[in-house]
Amino acid sequence: MKSASFALLALIAGAAPALAESRADRAACTPDVMRLCASQIPNATAIAACLRKQRPNLSPGCGLVIDQSDRSVRTVSNRR
Repeated sequence: MKSASFALLALIAGAAPALAESRADRAACTPDVMRLCASQIPNATAIAACLRKQRPNLSPGCGLVIDQSDRSVRTVSNRR
């Protein structure tokens, strides 16, 4: 469980800053990371990619986190 927490913290800190920004977001996605993307721990970039690839299999809460993250990234990209 510590590895998953580290990986999710890494998501916040660097690779995917819009993903899992709050404690609630991390709580929503931690079970999905462990269930669907555990082989990617501790690579934060790979975890984020895995969660996006696994979108149809995510829990509703984590799915919302991913959707919000993707919308945030598109908004920033469109500003450039």
